[in-house]
Amino acid sequence: MLRYFPSKHQKILKLSIPAAVNSLLDMLQVITDLIMVGRLSAFAVAAVGLGLQSLMFVFAVLTVLHVGTSALLSRFVGAQRFKRASIGLSTLLRFAFFLSIPAMAAWYFLASSIYVWFGTVSEVVVLGEHYVRMLTWMMPFVFMKLVFVSALNAAGDTKTPMKVKIVSIALNVTLNYLLIFGSFGFPQLGVLGAAVGTVIVNMVEFVVYLVLYLRRHTPYLPVWYYSKRLLGRALKVGIPASVERALTFGSFMLFTAIIAQYGTAELAGYQIGLRVEGLAFMPGIGFTIAAMALMGQGLGAKDPERAREDVLLVLKYTTGFMFFLSFFMIFIPEKIVWFFTDDVRTIEEASLYLRIVGVSQIPLAFNFVLSGALRGAGDTKRTLKINLVSLWFVRIVPAFLLSWYFHTILLVYLAMISDTFVKAVWLWRTFSKGKWQKITI
Repeated sequence: MLRYFPSKHQKILKLSIPAAVNSLLDMLQVITDLIMVGRLSAFAVAAVGLGLQSLMFVFAVLTVLHVGTSALLSRFVGAQRFKRASIGLSTLLRFAFFLSIPAMAAWYFLASSIYVWFGTVSEVVVLGEHYVRMLTWMMPFVFMKLVFVSALNAAGDTKTPMKVKIVSIALNVTLNYLLIFGSFGFPQLGVLGAAVGTVIVNMVEFVVYLVLYLRRHTPYLPVWYYSKRLLGRALKVGIPASVERALTFGSFMLFTAIIAQYGTAELAGYQIGLRVEGLAFMPGIGFTIAAMALMGQGLGAKDPERAREDVLLVLKYTTGFMFFLSFFMIFIPEKIVWFFTDDVRTIEEASLYLRIVGVSQIPLAFNFVLSGALRGAGDTKRTLKINLVSLWFVRIVPAFLLSWYFHTILLVYLAMISDTFVKAVWLWRTFSKGKWQKITI
C-alpha cells in the first residue's frame, strides 16, 4: 500500500509505522501482565502496578542511552561512516553494561521502598518486594537491548525491533500462563512468576539482537572497541535528556497528587484517561523516532535543509493522525472509557479528561516531533529548558494554585493543556530559528 505514496513519504512511513507498532506492543505487554495477575488478587495487581510505576525511574536513566545512541549514530549513518558508527555502538554497549551494575544495586535495595512510601498493606509489600527484586536480574539485558534498538532506529531499521517485540509478547504471555498459574507441571509462582517471565523475555530479546549483530544482519560491524571520545559525545546529549525525563516524571507525580485530592472517582478517571490517551500517543512516538533518526542522518550528511524538510513532513503526518484521533476523544469518550470501567462517576471523570486533552492533540503532535527532532540534532539542553520551565510554571504551579483557590478539577486540566500549547509554540520558534544546525556532537 505504501508504494502509492511519493518516495519521500514512503521513507517516513516505513520508519514511523513499525516504531509506533513497537511502542503499542510495549504498552500491551504491560497491560497483559496486569490482566493476568489480576486473576490472583487485588494485592497482586497493586504489587505489579506499583512495581511497574517505580520502573519509570529506571527509564529516566535509560534515556541517556536512547537519546545518546540515536543522536550520535544517526549522524554517522547519514555521513555513511559505518565503521565509526560500529565503534560507537560497541562503546555504548560496553557503557550500558557497566551502567546497569549500579542501577541493579540501587533497584534491589530501594525499589521495594515504594510500597512503604505509598502506605500499602503488608500483603502488597511482601508480594512487591519479591516482584521488584526478581526484576533486578533483567537490568543488564534491558540496558544493552535498548542500545541495540536505538542503533537500529538510528540506521532507519524500525522493522526488526517490531518483529522481535511481536515474538517476545507471545513468549511473555506463554511464560505468564505457565509460571503465574503453575500450568503443565510448572511451579505456581504467582506474582513472582510474572517477574520471572519478564526477566526471561528480556534476556531472550537481548540474545536475539546479539545474534543478529554478530552474524552481520544489522548495518553495524561486530567490533569490540571502546572510544572514550565517542562516549563523551553521546553523553553530552544523553545526560540533559535523562535529567529532563527524571524531573518530568517527578512533576507528573506531583500533578497526580493534585488530582488525588478531589477523590477516588476523579483519580480513577484521570488514570483511565491517561491509559486511553497513551494509546493515542503511539503514532506520535513512532513519528518522534522517525524525526530523531532523519534529523541526525540529514545533519550527518551535511544537508540541514533535507533534515528540516524531512522533519516538517513528519510533523504534517503526525498532526493529521492526532487530529483524527482527537475526534474520538472529544465526541465519544464515554464509549472508549466503558472498556475500562462501568462505574458511572469514573466514566464521567475520565470522559471530562479526554475531552479536554482532545483539544490539545495538535499542539501535542508539535511537542512530540519537534522535541524528537531537536534531540536528534543534539539540542537536548534547549529541550530540557523548554520542557521544565513550561511544566513547572505553566502546568504544576498554576494547577496547584487554581486547585487550592477554586477547587475545581476543570481548571487543573486547563492548566495542563496550557502547558501543551505553550511548549508547542516555544518548540516551533526554536526549530524555526535553526540554531540546531550549528550544534556539533
